[in-house]
Amino acid sequence: MSKTERGIALVTGASSGIGLATARALRRDGYRVFGTSRKSMPDTSDGITMLICDVIDDASVQSVVDEVLSRAGGINLLVNNAGLALFGGAEESSVAQVQALFDVNLFGAIRMTNAVLPSMRRRGKGRIINIGSILGLIPAPYSAHYSAAKHAIEGYSESLDHEVRAFNIRVSVIEPAFVRTIFDQNGIKPDSILNEYDGARANLDALLRDVMPKADLPDVVAAVVVKAATDAHPRRRYTAGKVAQQIGMLRRFAPAEIFDKILRKQFRLPV
Repeated sequence: MSKTERGIALVTGASSGIGLATARALRRDGYRVFGTSRKSMPDTSDGITMLICDVIDDASVQSVVDEVLSRAGGINLLVNNAGLALFGGAEESSVAQVQALFDVNLFGAIRMTNAVLPSMRRRGKGRIINIGSILGLIPAPYSAHYSAAKHAIEGYSESLDHEVRAFNIRVSVIEPAFVRTIFDQNGIKPDSILNEYDGARANLDALLRDVMPKADLPDVVAAVVVKAATDAHPRRRYTAGKVAQQIGMLRRFAPAEIFDKILRKQFRLPV
């Protein structure tokens, strides 16, 4: 397939950060791109059509998928990018707050996928790419619920890939590490702040201040999305960026005790 015939791509959470970079990269690669955001936004100068979609609302999800199918006749690629961050001690969040996080980060992707799959099955082809995280592979102190959602995305994506391959549909998950976006600034704050975690919270804030200026740009992740979307034989998992690749290798090959010490040192916890 030539770059001028890639087909139709739908990218959630495309108003900024990884989503916007991905939408632009796919457009440059020859896709006709529809992006979504929770609020109305003008179409971009790059030729990306922006539509309103709230991934926690079934009707909103079905409406945006129907709109794209009506305008373009099909969807070749779905990129599930919409998500929220939550930093804090695990016990600082109520079950209701964790459910709200999962409603976006996991169930939002499931809603979008369920809405898109019928048309892909009828056409006998399609790609679904879920933006996961390297935290879907490793533990993440003070990001337990976010990490849990990303672990769930990993299991969901790989299982779904096995189910839909018979219809010539493939599913991949992208695993970035730290990325230079405002994602962490727009996250959910724990709803039951405990003084016992003040020191750890300060250490985490300091860590983020140190690593974010040196983190990968969203374009790094976007390039990996394009690769996953266009590979003749797509993999189920793609790491994005050098740090994510290094962590993935450590997780796979380092002895558990050594990996544990490295992780605790990284998060400025007592070893």
